[in-house]
Amino acid sequence: MVSPIREIADFAPLNIPRGRVATLVKDIRADIVSGAIPPGATLVQEDLAARFQVSRMPVREAIKHLQMLGFVTVEDNKRARVAALSVEDFVEIFDMRESAEALAIRSAIPHLSNAHISEAAEIQQQIEAIDPKGFGSLNMAFHMALYRPSARPRLLAHVETLFNAADRYVSMVSAGPDLKAKANAEHHQLLDYCLKRDVAAAEACVRAHVSQARNALAHFF
Repeated sequence: MVSPIREIADFAPLNIPRGRVATLVKDIRADIVSGAIPPGATLVQEDLAARFQVSRMPVREAIKHLQMLGFVTVEDNKRARVAALSVEDFVEIFDMRESAEALAIRSAIPHLSNAHISEAAEIQQQIEAIDPKGFGSLNMAFHMALYRPSARPRLLAHVETLFNAADRYVSMVSAGPDLKAKANAEHHQLLDYCLKRDVAAAEACVRAHVSQARNALAHFF
């Protein structure tokens, strides 16, 4: 089984090549999520190339992938900007997550092994032990460990894109202990349904988990 720590450290979204471009995507994405590069800011290829000590070509490729992930918009004049944030966008992301993730878990459970579930359980242990700032990557790793056996690459790429988009918003919120405890309890409940191979219950759990997070977080924005 792949160690969750290694998997997260090596994370690169689906359809993005490994290597320098993937590292640039991860680093620029982190700056956007943290707000170090704010919404609306222009991404100047020359500046990014100098900062990361690379040529403009990998920077150009990284910006294309960030556009695909929804972090960047490219205007008619080819100027790349960090995508804006809005309540409407936040709600749409979570509505789409609810539908896509329900399909993902429904498709995955017939193919889930105990090893897949154990991997997700190990990641959940890390979620409960780390600083909240690391929640986004670990939360995605937890869910993807359960969704990946669906072997539906287009769906998995879509889910990862939505997770990335949601992380921009979630990182802005300092969730209280009640929300954290509720999310952890829902993860454990999902693991239990997966162990029982209860497709209907797992799908309902995922839908409730995403929709309740949307409702709990929406007022912050």
